[in-house]
Parts: sequence; structure tokens; C-alpha cells
Amino acid sequence: MKFFHDDRQRAHDPQFRLLNGRVTQNPDRPERVDLLIAGAMRAGLERHAPTDHGLAPLAAVHSARYLDYLASIHRRRLVEYPDLAEVVPTRFCLDPQRHYGPGTEAQIGFHNADTSCPIGPQSWGAIHWSAQTALSAADDILQGANASYALTRPSGHHAYAEIAGGFCFLNNTAIAAEYLRAAGHRPAVLDIDVHHGNGTQAIFYDRADVLTASLHVDPSQFYPFYAGAAEETGAGAGAGCNLNLPLARGSGMAEYGPALDKALARIGDFGATVIVVALGLDAHEGDPFRGMTLTTADFATIARAIRAMDLPVLNVQEGGYMQPALGDNLASYLGAFTD
Repeated sequence: MKFFHDDRQRAHDPQFRLLNGRVTQNPDRPERVDLLIAGAMRAGLERHAPTDHGLAPLAAVHSARYLDYLASIHRRRLVEYPDLAEVVPTRFCLDPQRHYGPGTEAQIGFHNADTSCPIGPQSWGAIHWSAQTALSAADDILQGANASYALTRPSGHHAYAEIAGGFCFLNNTAIAAEYLRAAGHRPAVLDIDVHHGNGTQAIFYDRADVLTASLHVDPSQFYPFYAGAAEETGAGAGAGCNLNLPLARGSGMAEYGPALDKALARIGDFGATVIVVALGLDAHEGDPFRGMTLTTADFATIARAIRAMDLPVLNVQEGGYMQPALGDNLASYLGAFTD
């Protein structure tokens, strides 16, 4: 089993986060990469460099103006504010008419859901290569691999078609799922991150050709707060193609296991030919977000259940933050695919 990663993804080094009225360091630290690489290596995976697929697969999910914004906003803002360190919004666009102005400040507010996605001078390169990593692992699946792992950073599942949020800029999971669909697959996205994949849900919400299923802490108690309820089941052609399984904060495997079984049964009923796992490791009991209480061994149990579907599985890294067990959790999960 291969894993894909490019060291240029480390260059995104966000400092800003607003938490309880105070500016604190952003938790998406570049050092996460070291722990995740170590976990993948312990699971016996072989490391491969991703290839650049260009912007076309990104543009299949994200708007052209959003891609241009991500690539250019730090440079354009720096012209106006030469001492600029990071691009962080000071306002947000809530108007349903959503006028799109040419000014940098207007665009920053338009393209952000919160203040958690600061953009520094090297951020775009990391964002671009994170998406290319997911696409390269998707190619591995298309070439016949039963399972593959994309070590993507920054993460992606909170990113909408043209809005960043929750440390996410490009929706790597959605990009990979759409890429596989265009190649002839019928994908199911299974999001096991502790947070609901609100961006992924929105991207596919009115479509019947991609199933989205998510296990997460109930949004009435947890980020992203405004999406992820059980009654959100899809719209229009996509009615019935979105499954949310919210769990109480603090849930462990006793609650998680039956929900996972329900998600996998729905994937089977959908007739999926490939599973794209939004692989969050932040449901672990030691994760700093303290959402759930899964153990390291539980991640192997989850992986074995997914593998038992007997479908190709593309694992795309989402959350899981700095804590001693991060690499162990990944090794536990991926190791179940290589047993």
C-alpha cells in the first residue's frame, strides 16, 4: 500500500487563531506531518511523491475566482500592507445576494467562513500540493490499488466551493471523489472526522452520483455548528444521498460502532464502487478538541469494517492534531489495511 505526500505542504505555517477573544497559535502545525509520516511508515506503507495534475481537477469542484483568490490574495494584499504577515478576514459576507467586489478586503470576507484559515506567503503552494496529493492517491486507485493513503495538509472537508473554513482551503476529499466519478466510478464519501464535513456535504448536496456519509459530534454541541444534523439528507436530485450520523460529545466505540455499521450499509445500498474516506483522527480520546473518546485500537476496528466492504478505499487525511498518539492512531488505522 502506498502513501503520497509532498514536503511543500509543510510550508503553510499559520499562526493566527481567534479563540475566546484571544489571538492564539493555529493548531494546524506543520509538525503534524512528521507524526503522520511516522505513523504511515510504521504501518508498512511505501512513500511516493505526488504528480501535478494542474488546476482542472480543482476547478471541477471549486470556482475559478476562488482558486485565483487563494493563489494571489497574499501577494495582492502585501502591496497594500507591506508589513502584512498573514491574510485574515475582519468581516464576513452574510448578504444572500453576495455581490463580488474587486477589492482585497471584500474578497477576503467573501471567501472565508471564519478566522481559522490565515494565508501566509507560502500557503498557496502547500494548498495546491495537498490537493495534488489526493489526486495522485486517486490515480493509484484507478491503476488497481485496493487501498491508498493521501497525507494531505492542509485538510479539506470544511471547504466549500468558494469558501475556506475550519483550517481547510481546497476540499481534497471532494476533489478526489469527483475525479474518481469522472473516471467512471460511483463514489461514496465516508467522513470519520470528529467534525462534520460541511463543505463536502454542500458540494454534493443536490447530486445523486456521489453519496456523502458522515459520523461526527452533534453540531448542536460542536463545530461546524450550522451543518451536520440528521435531517439534512440531500436536496433535488440528491435527496437521500446525504447521511449524517451525529453522536453526542464524548461518545466512544459503543456508540460509534453501530453508527458506522449504518453508514456502511447505506454505502452498500448506494451501489458504490469506491469509498473515499475523509480520514480524521481527531475522534481520539487524546485529541486536543476533546470531541469523542475513541482509542488507538478503535481506529483499526473502523478500518477493518471499511475493508470488509470489499471495495477500493482512498483514504484522504483530514483532522487529527498535535498529541502523542497521533502517529499511533494513523498506524493503527492503516495497519488494518496491510494486515
